[in-house]
Amino acid sequence: MKKSTYKKTAAWIVLLAVLLTGCAGKVADQNTKTSETGSASESKDTSGSGESDNKTVTTKEGKTVDVSGVTLRIAAASGTNGQTVIEAAGLDNTPYKVEFSILQGGNKVMEALAADQIDLGAGSQIPPLAASQASNQGNFKIIAVRYGSTLNQELIAAPDSEITSVEELKGKKVGYVKNTTAQYFLAKMLESAGLGWDDIDAQAFTTSDGATAILTGDIDAWASYDNSIRVPKQNGSKTIESAQDILSGNYLFYATPAAIEDEATHAAIEDWLNRWHEAHAWARENDEKWAEFYAPTVSQDVDEYLEQFREQNGDKIYACKPITDEVIADEQDIADTLEGLGTLTSHVDVKELFDDSFTEAVEGFTKYD
Repeated sequence: MKKSTYKKTAAWIVLLAVLLTGCAGKVADQNTKTSETGSASESKDTSGSGESDNKTVTTKEGKTVDVSGVTLRIAAASGTNGQTVIEAAGLDNTPYKVEFSILQGGNKVMEALAADQIDLGAGSQIPPLAASQASNQGNFKIIAVRYGSTLNQELIAAPDSEITSVEELKGKKVGYVKNTTAQYFLAKMLESAGLGWDDIDAQAFTTSDGATAILTGDIDAWASYDNSIRVPKQNGSKTIESAQDILSGNYLFYATPAAIEDEATHAAIEDWLNRWHEAHAWARENDEKWAEFYAPTVSQDVDEYLEQFREQNGDKIYACKPITDEVIADEQDIADTLEGLGTLTSHVDVKELFDDSFTEAVEGFTKYD
């Protein structure tokens, strides 16, 4: 087989793998329905599965709030379903209803918040910055940190490339995913190497298209994350630099102002965040049970997922953490970096994007690290 033909064949295999694995990131459930956002997603009503007869929750302030009339609408960017781990841990006996959706990207989560179609969203640090540029500032506030692993966020070289350092990328074609952590960490890597954005031929791709381009040699390097990095590496790509120590692990929870201000919805969110936090502690302590529960829902081999889960928690454990000055400063650095690249059209004072009304409650969650 000719080399070019082999590359094209391999690239198609990688593209298929990325797409299939990405699709598997949704929750497999026969009763799924289309989300109210109209986006490609899955929404599952998980209320009642724990047979809770209680109608109230007690807040951090010690106040008992009736939440029996609340339907908590939650959405996350593509990835692990946060409600699934709560179910696996047996913590899904909520006195309120939960509708959980997986949306295809953080921008879709922000759009759903803007349209008041969800109450609570989860995603990375980048989407709220872009959403804040809208006329209504996106109809959201950042309320807590969804701390987690920064593994598999890397800059990689094409399989046949001899490039081993960022310095060697001057004048080269470098792919990245726009408006994501990949664009941010690529800019930081270039800066550390004494290069600027204009020193490379930067090309924006979707995750699947970029994974294909790095295999065909259409680009020299590729900055991305998760399966769009993992799959090319399984097919010969090598790491130039990892973003593990560049990224903070401060993924975020966002809520609408209406949800924050409504006493019952606020109390339900506080309770759900604590369940999510405790469920991840259960998963770490019972990782084999968790892998057996979760892996089939995403069409992944149990042992493969277990290894991946242990690797991630060896890096940074998944936990709900409070908003701090360091969290805000980290978000400001990302905003300033993206503004310098022209991705953000105006300056963002990120302090305006945060709400601290959940901070005291989250500070009271059990510490596991």
